[in-house]
Amino acid sequence: MAIPAHGEHYRERRRSALARLYLAHERLVIGGGTLAALLLVWEAVGRSGLVDPLFLPSPTQIAQAGLGLSHDGDFWNDLQVSGREFILGYGAAVAVAIPLGLAVGLSKRLQYMLSPFVDTLNAVPRVTLLPLIVIWFGIGIWSKVMVVFLGAVIPILINTQAGVKTSEARFIRVARSFSASKTKIFCSIILPGTVPFIFTGLKYGAGRALLGVVVGELYASTAGLGHMIAEAGNTFQTDVVFFGVLIFMVAGLVVVAFLDIFERRFERWRPDLH
Repeated sequence: MAIPAHGEHYRERRRSALARLYLAHERLVIGGGTLAALLLVWEAVGRSGLVDPLFLPSPTQIAQAGLGLSHDGDFWNDLQVSGREFILGYGAAVAVAIPLGLAVGLSKRLQYMLSPFVDTLNAVPRVTLLPLIVIWFGIGIWSKVMVVFLGAVIPILINTQAGVKTSEARFIRVARSFSASKTKIFCSIILPGTVPFIFTGLKYGAGRALLGVVVGELYASTAGLGHMIAEAGNTFQTDVVFFGVLIFMVAGLVVVAFLDIFERRFERWRPDLH
């Protein structure tokens, strides 16, 4: 029996629509599928008894630990403390690094003045400064804020400075040939071309800032998620440790996702090089 032409045309259109839908969400489908497969294998290994839960708890055990912590007031206090440390330290780093990076990129004399300090802080692991920071600021919140600040400020500053240095020289020459002012050149050419570098530094700095929260709280603290992870490790609560690590991982992904959204809003600032 012959298939009606309109029926074949409908199926073809449906296949095309499904193909377009897949291509539009290919990253999500492949990434989500890979993650789901990993979690299923992880759960199967945990349930099989091949690995002691003390060393590798299953995803369901980690979820149960998280559910239990959600009813604990201390957990929400730890979450609030870590969040406050990250926001204060990262916010201060952004407020200092972006203007300073733009200024250093525009001024050779300022670059000569500050580059020894920037290069030194970039080369020295911030962890080695923790004992001094604790002596100066104590074991309260401000020592962790300083660790977060030092972790985030350098990558943001360096990337911002690099963005200024890589501004299109031909565009600047054309603007100067038309007697454009320095302010006009900066707002129309240099700053838009630096935006991608700034966001790259913000994303990298966010990861370093979260690392600063963890390291600072592991070293000396009385509250925070890092402190919770340290206590759970000392008492062999591996599922709680994994749940704490999961929170930091999700926090990093959320921050990067928000930065991606803001970066797309600035797409129109980017100069067209074609």
